[in-house]
Amino acid sequence: MKLTQTLLLFLISFLTFGQNKQFLYEYKFIPDSTNKADVKSEIMILNVLKGRSEYYSAVRYASDSAQAADFKKGINSMPANVKSVNEWVTKYPNSNQLTHTTFLVWEKYKVKQDVELKWKLTNEFSKILNYDVQKATTEFGGRIWTAWFTKEIPIQDGPYKFKGLPGLILKIEDATKSHSWELKGIRPNQEEFVYPDLGQYKIIELNYNQFVKKFRNYRANPTADLVGQIPDQPDADGTMRTSAEVIREINQKIMAKLAQDNNLIELNLLK
Repeated sequence: MKLTQTLLLFLISFLTFGQNKQFLYEYKFIPDSTNKADVKSEIMILNVLKGRSEYYSAVRYASDSAQAADFKKGINSMPANVKSVNEWVTKYPNSNQLTHTTFLVWEKYKVKQDVELKWKLTNEFSKILNYDVQKATTEFGGRIWTAWFTKEIPIQDGPYKFKGLPGLILKIEDATKSHSWELKGIRPNQEEFVYPDLGQYKIIELNYNQFVKKFRNYRANPTADLVGQIPDQPDADGTMRTSAEVIREINQKIMAKLAQDNNLIELNLLK
């Protein structure tokens, strides 16, 4: 009888949390490992739907939605002038495969990847938002991660690419505290969800190994694809500059930004 009651409570909990819920996480991260005082923060959404979950930036979603609404009215508006995380992850229950959508400046990539995390559960317990949570650890992307999950929300998911624990991940951070997510709220979601597609980027579909090669080539020479695409042109003073000079200047600016973006979630992408 007791087992039957336990299974019934689990089923009720699953039906309550299993579909059409948005879990709001505060994501804190340090982009530059040489400047640990510069901590960025953003609200990320884990949108749990029937048959999949979607992880994305709340700021980016609001901006894209506003642009899409304007486009339907015949208005070509500009995106909000606010920096946001350009990462979008789609995961599927009972599957190790996910789709990671990301950008390399002017190109949009959809990357299919298999992620199977080897979790180690501990006997440490705590509370987050009044939920009983348990500690677990894993290695992923060249980092060691500590997660706190709750069986009270029986969804084997979490922010970014993290999943596979016997309950929702409410908090997770790496050993260097460069990246951390913590649940801040839960809200219901519309039954049908489609992320707004503005159609303004060329979408390139790659497998993970192909993307790693492309990513590393980009980090080494971000303007390689611009060769032959930019004509000779005058600068602000009217002095003519060759295509090679223009591209070299663009390359230097991008490389300077990349140098300050050296503390990625998946550090192994840089190796």
